[in-house]
Amino acid sequence: MYLSKYDGDLQSADFLNLLMIDIGGSIRVVTLPKGYISEQVLKDGIGFDASNYGYAKVSNSDMVAIPDMTTAFIEERDEFKHVHVFCDVVSADDSRSTFAQYPRNIARAALEYLKSKGIADDAKVLVELEFYVFDSVQYSTAYNHSYYSVDSSEGLGDSSNTNPRFGLLKGYHRLSPEDKYRDFRDRSVALMEAVGVPVKYHHHEVAASQLEVELDFISISEAGDKVCLAKWILKTVAEEMGLTLTFMPKPLYNVSGSSVHVHQFLEKDGKSIFPGDELLNLSKEALAYTSGLLEHSLKGSLLAFTNPSTNSYRRLVPGFEAPISATFARGSRCAAVRIPSYVKKDATRIEYRTGDATANIYYMLSAMVMAGADGILRSADPVAQGFHSSEILEEKTFPLNLNTVLDKLLEDNAYLSPVFPQNLIELWVKIKRGEAAYVYNAPTPQEYELYYQ
Repeated sequence: MYLSKYDGDLQSADFLNLLMIDIGGSIRVVTLPKGYISEQVLKDGIGFDASNYGYAKVSNSDMVAIPDMTTAFIEERDEFKHVHVFCDVVSADDSRSTFAQYPRNIARAALEYLKSKGIADDAKVLVELEFYVFDSVQYSTAYNHSYYSVDSSEGLGDSSNTNPRFGLLKGYHRLSPEDKYRDFRDRSVALMEAVGVPVKYHHHEVAASQLEVELDFISISEAGDKVCLAKWILKTVAEEMGLTLTFMPKPLYNVSGSSVHVHQFLEKDGKSIFPGDELLNLSKEALAYTSGLLEHSLKGSLLAFTNPSTNSYRRLVPGFEAPISATFARGSRCAAVRIPSYVKKDATRIEYRTGDATANIYYMLSAMVMAGADGILRSADPVAQGFHSSEILEEKTFPLNLNTVLDKLLEDNAYLSPVFPQNLIELWVKIKRGEAAYVYNAPTPQEYELYYQ
């Protein structure tokens, strides 16, 4: 695979790939051959069945995808030149009205909400992607069996033949040759930069086979596309190198989980409004924003979008730097909101550490911005709420069960309502309840170990 920025020459393309986002946050594609590519298609788009994307009922599922050529990039594979482009989605009737549930439209609406309330002109986010790469994986489940098995040359499974080379939980910032996946990350990041995904750095994470790529700050208006593109590149390169990659929050028992940490600040008149002279070098607006994040996390509703899987709550357990209580502090990796201590005062920002990559990134970022904006509009005080602590606070523990946070989303969603349609919230809850039922109704191997005899 070779990627590059779009040069504006669509006539030389063999295929035009229209990229769309389903309700879970994955990229879907429709491919147009050279003979069908035209200015009319770019203007009017193509129709598709939104019910298969999880958004609509079969009886009313026609939608139209319109290419956003500002997002186009080139992939050259074998002898073919592909132009990829993210699409906007509108209704299929003559009005061509914005489809409010579509993830790209939700992110735009969140940004417009900030502007309409005079809070900020933009929300900037830096996303850290953690993930595991294995040499092989096997898993299966049926009425009469359930298992998974992973294998890695860094010391997991049969390919190591010995115990982990550097220790199961001693991989942080390891250098090659102990780090077996440096070449994989180098290739992936080079491709990301080639198509405009800004990368700050990459490195080995704590556990064997656990890696991280940290993006740089970008506007929430484009962050969803960039994160989805980064994930696609990582998965594709892994496949090409004979590896397998997962963004599961907790793929291994009793080993570090993977998260999506989001550094963030609001910007007005080209300047961050988060640095200030209040606690921890934060402004009043930043403290109020932090309070909004933590209040709606503690209630559970925000977690329904930042941690929307059963596996999310296998990661959110004590002992692995996974924040499980509504706290904020400088430099603490136990806190749900960390204030990085290594940045200068005039660059002070906050980092929300609770979320993971089972989230639809567009919904996740938008929900965080809406929770923070709610805190600002109420002039909320996180210190008065008892959130300032570098330790885990039992009395501030989050709901740690998917069904529970879905219940809380139905109760606590007024702060989301200007951006998230009620029918999207109800549909999200329905889909996620189905996933929860599938997992929670099945016995596990651990239960056999404990209870069979």
